[in-house]
Amino acid sequence: MERPFLKMNGLGNDFVVVDARRRAFAPDPETLRRLASRSEGIGCDQFVVIGPSETADASVRFWNPDGGEAGACGNATRCVAWRLMEDAGTDQVRLETAGGMLAAWRRGPMRVAVDMGRPRLSWRAVPLSGPHDTLAVPVPEAAPLGPATCLSMGNPHAVFFVPSLADIDVAGLGARIEASPLFPERVNVGFAEVRSRSHVRLRVWERAAGLTRACGSGACAALAAGVRRGLVDAVARLELDGGDLEIAWGIDGRVLMTGDVELEFEGRLP
Repeated sequence: MERPFLKMNGLGNDFVVVDARRRAFAPDPETLRRLASRSEGIGCDQFVVIGPSETADASVRFWNPDGGEAGACGNATRCVAWRLMEDAGTDQVRLETAGGMLAAWRRGPMRVAVDMGRPRLSWRAVPLSGPHDTLAVPVPEAAPLGPATCLSMGNPHAVFFVPSLADIDVAGLGARIEASPLFPERVNVGFAEVRSRSHVRLRVWERAAGLTRACGSGACAALAAGVRRGLVDAVARLELDGGDLEIAWGIDGRVLMTGDVELEFEGRLP
């Protein structure tokens, strides 16, 4: 039986979204890899399944193109939240994810804000392979860049602050850092150029997905890392390859991400 899907993106970070609230869907890794392939399938940065939840409006699961499950995806969360608010005619939804319970609000016709929760700052939460001060973690594969600031936004992130992104081999360094033994669950790698206290230019290498046009959890991680380093204010514009996200780290310790979403097309899975 064919199954409907949506192709959506947040700032070019694109997703295949399947609603399985009424009919269960448990794709195997081989199927996920085929559907996510840009040469053989639909093509996407993440595959997303909406499911039922007893404690929220819906549950959401995310898979990377290699078939492995991801704990969080900020841009995909905004896309799912928009779809659910459109279906229900509401301006707010709550989502159950592996990274925790998330709330989202409508901020315009195609604009959504998501409470991404509190950054997890201990080395065990990232996780790292051993004890480190996560404010400044030496990464052997990127020694010339200086230490990374590491944290979890429901998934692991390492953020490097660099003088100029133009001088950084994001793909080459990102792939090496992702596979470092320092990160037992691999890691998303952000390279951040601080242009002012309210403006950060960011490029992200996503674990299992590669260089992406935007990464919502990566933008949240970069803002939190910049605040911890004393480099940026608690509210800033994060400029990614695909566009801008507004990130705010509130006095309650929670990170709010706001940005646009786009519905590209609808289709049916075979």
